[in-house]
Amino acid sequence: MDRRNLIIGGAAVAAAVAAGGWYFTQMYGGQSQAPSGDGGERDYIPPEELATAGPLGDMVMGDANAPVTIVEYASLTCGHCAAFHKDKLPTLKSEYIDTGKAKLVFREFPFDPVATAAFMVARCADKDRYFPLVSALFELQKVWAFSEKPVEGLQKVAQQAGFTQESFGACLQNQAVLDGVNAVKDRASKQFGVSSTPTFFVNGNIVRGNVPIEEFREKIDSALAAS
Repeated sequence: MDRRNLIIGGAAVAAAVAAGGWYFTQMYGGQSQAPSGDGGERDYIPPEELATAGPLGDMVMGDANAPVTIVEYASLTCGHCAAFHKDKLPTLKSEYIDTGKAKLVFREFPFDPVATAAFMVARCADKDRYFPLVSALFELQKVWAFSEKPVEGLQKVAQQAGFTQESFGACLQNQAVLDGVNAVKDRASKQFGVSSTPTFFVNGNIVRGNVPIEEFREKIDSALAAS
């Protein structure tokens, strides 16, 4: 079954998540594999190309004027992405983001209807709750994403961010939000060659997978020196 053909509308997402069982992520080598795009693998993307935000705008952690930009493409049902956010992001945030040396641009690259629905919920939340909600979804990933009834688990997490049953349901039926999430993924796949998560671009230089913290530091420090 082609994952790309499953996400065809807001109602389809809601139905897919409610049905459960459509979780296909394949794990390998610190990354999670997604369908290949048309752009091919690229090790460097000019920062000006990466700077274009999707229809819903970019979600940015840190100083907008920081000299180093880290663009992350992730799926909320990706175990390696969850590990990065739990084990490495706090260190990078303390050393680079909170000190004004770098900013993180977090972008959606969902593999399946469950991840798509989770991103939709995050986008429907108040902006100041976006990153806390994403963190909670990664932290509790095994509870909701891997369950037989992921919609119920997702709704419970969303309720902690202020969603009601009505606003949660309305969000999953919101075609504009769905189209915005899919547009980010499609551009990354077709133009930047993103085919696995997590994928990072540090001032345009690619980092594939949840690599050791030392590799992140090396890439960021090199970008800082060059800037």
